[in-house]
Amino acid sequence: MPLIPTNHHKMSPDPFFDYHLPRELIAQEPLRNRADARMMVVDRQRQKITHWHVRDLPELLRSGDSLVLNNTKVIPAQLFGRRKTTGGQWHGLFLRESEDGHWRIVCKTRGRLAPGDAIDLLDREGREAATLWLLDRLEGGQWLAHLDSEGTTEELLIKVGRVPLPHYIRGGRMVDADVKNYQTVFASQPGAVAAPTAGLHFTEELLRQSKQRGVEFAQVTLHVGLGTFRPITVERPEEHQMHSEWGEITEATAESLNATREKGGRIVAVGTTAVRVLESAAAAAPAGKTLAGWCGDTDLFIHPPYEFRAVDTLMTNFHFPRTTLLLLVQAFAGTELVREAYAEAVREEYRFYSYGDAMLVI
Repeated sequence: MPLIPTNHHKMSPDPFFDYHLPRELIAQEPLRNRADARMMVVDRQRQKITHWHVRDLPELLRSGDSLVLNNTKVIPAQLFGRRKTTGGQWHGLFLRESEDGHWRIVCKTRGRLAPGDAIDLLDREGREAATLWLLDRLEGGQWLAHLDSEGTTEELLIKVGRVPLPHYIRGGRMVDADVKNYQTVFASQPGAVAAPTAGLHFTEELLRQSKQRGVEFAQVTLHVGLGTFRPITVERPEEHQMHSEWGEITEATAESLNATREKGGRIVAVGTTAVRVLESAAAAAPAGKTLAGWCGDTDLFIHPPYEFRAVDTLMTNFHFPRTTLLLLVQAFAGTELVREAYAEAVREEYRFYSYGDAMLVI
């Protein structure tokens, strides 16, 4: 059964989820020191906006707060190849591996693909490295495929895959530096096709300073999927078909965060992906508990109005217009305050999107 918001009222007929952004404000590279990014602090209680840097985060947190980090690891999921029969160019994106070892992918090429077609996959030097056989056409434009090569899926993707950058960064064309830049320093669980971008701001030094101030850490997993970039195209945003993503929070982590709340600390979600895990787990928790261990697929769509159960503070990036990510931030901070914050960010020339600056909503 799909997870649904706890508040069932309809959205405002005029939600703020569209805005104009000058192209030059879309960050194409991260800053040399990730923590030097600017950070807008949005205070919901005081309805006030102030300007800081990510390196100031330890000063803004309190001893006893818990930072919740998404430890998903971006896999080199973008694939390039040639059709064996025609030699035509082929582009694909690995989505996940099925239980029987087959791949689920989406792909495009000139002409019509059919089951039984073979693709010569090319490595980053343009050399033939493996053969991919298309087995069956699935729903949603996906294909079931089999890779004719030895090794694990992770090993094969490292061999033939590229970092799946969003289109607004250099047209999706990776450079070698993206292998490190488009990955958090705490990434450990392979499975994402997009980075949990709020986490990209963290350095080992920033984590160390936060710990010294008494901040605790909790890790959850949400494998960010292709649907995270899908714009809302329906007239009524609440009718948008939310994509599903796999997530997990262990029982030990859930109990640790419950203890944070009991001691008066705040649960600080780093990124909208951490929010989705926490709120999905909260919706499934037994009565009397904020959180319990949880694992599975979630299609939780958080939009205004929504009653948050497990998140007190949110650190996030600035998001693309007409996306579910922007609606989630609006649900947390309030429509008018988010509208004001984004207008201020444009005026102050903040850097937007995956490699851009951050926002802390307290």
